[in-house]
Amino acid sequence: MKSILSALQKNFDAQPQEYQGLHSVILEAEHLMACSIALKETHGFEMLNGLSAVDYWPETEPRFHVVYQFLSITKNLRLEVRVPLVGNTPSIDSLTEVYASANWFERELWDMFGIKARNHPDLRRILMPADWEGHPLRKDYPLDYEEVQFSFNFEEIDQRKPRPSE
Repeated sequence: MKSILSALQKNFDAQPQEYQGLHSVILEAEHLMACSIALKETHGFEMLNGLSAVDYWPETEPRFHVVYQFLSITKNLRLEVRVPLVGNTPSIDSLTEVYASANWFERELWDMFGIKARNHPDLRRILMPADWEGHPLRKDYPLDYEEVQFSFNFEEIDQRKPRPSE
């Protein structure tokens, strides 16, 4: 794994990290496509088995980290690649040409976080209805929930419930 991490650091200016035996790199967005091709073709990471994001709002520099999880079955290795993105309308290159499994993951990334995958063949909502507004996993998404009502707090909550005007 050390040789792979040093190659990524040398070729793509990746910043390697290790935590309890798990290896990851932080990579700038412009190197993502070339790095993923190298991971697949040179280093034997046959599978993209996870893709999600982290929202650091109210921070905006970076606001998001897109997290890719690559797997090499033949070498029994896992590698996490984190790509920081700035701003409220981020976008990133689609990896569907390199890893077919990226298709569904990137649609979920768009649906839940509002991070667009450029050049994606079919970028549309996958979990939420097509007419849904907003992206539910963003930290600034409004919650608008109703308090849970039990027998012990029925009267207290019932008094605060909105009623239709007559």
